[in-house]
Amino acid sequence: MSKYNTVLVGMDGSEEAKTAFQTACESAKNHEAGLVIAHVIDTRTFATIEQYDRTIVSRAETQAKDMLADYKQQAEEYGVSEVQTVIEFGSPKAKIPKDLAKSYNVDLIVTGATGLNKVERILMGSVSEAITRHAQCDVLIVRS
Repeated sequence: MSKYNTVLVGMDGSEEAKTAFQTACESAKNHEAGLVIAHVIDTRTFATIEQYDRTIVSRAETQAKDMLADYKQQAEEYGVSEVQTVIEFGSPKAKIPKDLAKSYNVDLIVTGATGLNKVERILMGSVSEAITRHAQCDVLIVRS
């Protein structure tokens, strides 16, 4: 079994992501690894809003900060010693496997099999599929 130093989990608020989070905490604790809890605010959703409103982005960012703070606390209570949170803007399909994994020197990405956006998954494939295709490290897909 490989030794992981940094585990990344992407959180989108879905039940699948919560299950992935639990698995990521377990992996980080078992490997004495750092845990990066990430949320990517998908800016493509704002492209459909005719009058772009900065308050929508601000609200999304505030909700993400609150969610990540809660998950960070849970991870620390679980016994993960090094926990970081990160909020990014863009496409989760690109940001997680390419930018975040590289920036944080991640050797394991944990993701849920599906997320919130079922319509997009049908049309363009899931985030977990994109992560698996583009990641340069191990990927663990967790099912509820």
